[in-house]
Amino acid sequence: MTFFEAVGGEETFTRLVRRFYEGVAADPVLRPLYPEADLGPAEERLRLFLMQYWGGPRTYSERRGHPRLRMRHFPYRIGAEERDRWLAHMRAAVDELELPAHLEEPLWKYLVYAAYGMVNVPEDAEPPVVTRSFTVTDRRSDDGDEGETIRVSLS
Repeated sequence: MTFFEAVGGEETFTRLVRRFYEGVAADPVLRPLYPEADLGPAEERLRLFLMQYWGGPRTYSERRGHPRLRMRHFPYRIGAEERDRWLAHMRAAVDELELPAHLEEPLWKYLVYAAYGMVNVPEDAEPPVVTRSFTVTDRRSDDGDEGETIRVSLS
């Protein structure tokens, strides 16, 4: 039995991610990191990624190619405050699942590990001053990825 199956499959990951994004939607630090007006697509991407990571369907990779988490998050300033807020919302979501300890522990350990791995600015870095920004769309098809648009801000 996979971890995905042991925790309750898609329904559990749907609940987890939905609750997480409820917190993000109201968070004044995290919400601006999501360029889409509707958080639904971000919610679906995270849900599909987590399901695949924990042994569920490979839909994420079939639609988006290799996860490349650090690359996909690089355009966004992620420091200690963003990491800690992300973890606070995820902690609330995990707690609501009421998983047995032997299942909750590896899930939480991975989420903490992933959150720390996304940090891309030093702890003491000042927030950037944006003087110009632009959008880049990469649609190369040689890697099976459908491409994506990222917004880059430079100071």
